[in-house]
Amino acid sequence: MKKQKLYIDTSAVAYLDEQTSPKEMKDMLILWDKIKQGGYDVILSEITLAEIYDNLNLEKVKYLAKYLSEIIFDTVRVNDEVRKIADLVKNNGMLVSDKHQNDRLHIGCAVVYGCDILVSLNFKHLVNVRTIKGVRGIASLGGYSSIDILPPAMLIEEGDD
Repeated sequence: MKKQKLYIDTSAVAYLDEQTSPKEMKDMLILWDKIKQGGYDVILSEITLAEIYDNLNLEKVKYLAKYLSEIIFDTVRVNDEVRKIADLVKNNGMLVSDKHQNDRLHIGCAVVYGCDILVSLNFKHLVNVRTIKGVRGIASLGGYSSIDILPPAMLIEEGDD
């Protein structure tokens, strides 16, 4: 069976070191172990990496960089096709504020680069029914593969902890 391709957004990577949310952190660490064991193909975008490395908390940057060095991933760039999907998200009434531009670009990257799942812990903007259904519709109408937006907990099985 073909491995699923995951696009991991910044919120998910950041939860590898989020002591204030122990359940979500634990779920992300379990998923990370599955990734390290080759259970998934992973895509990160230049946006995810920039958001991680531009963090003002240098200790957190070092910590997350150590985790990133443990896995194999492809880095994808924002291009015109990604921007087109991001614009469609906005034009369809989702994430319309300029402050959500990177969220729209995360979606665009995941869709354009053929990811099966966008992994996020951004429940307010990405992991919610409205955005999930909207993104599925945009992907389908644009001739792209179906995509899910899921938190790490949905990718780990009972007994993985």
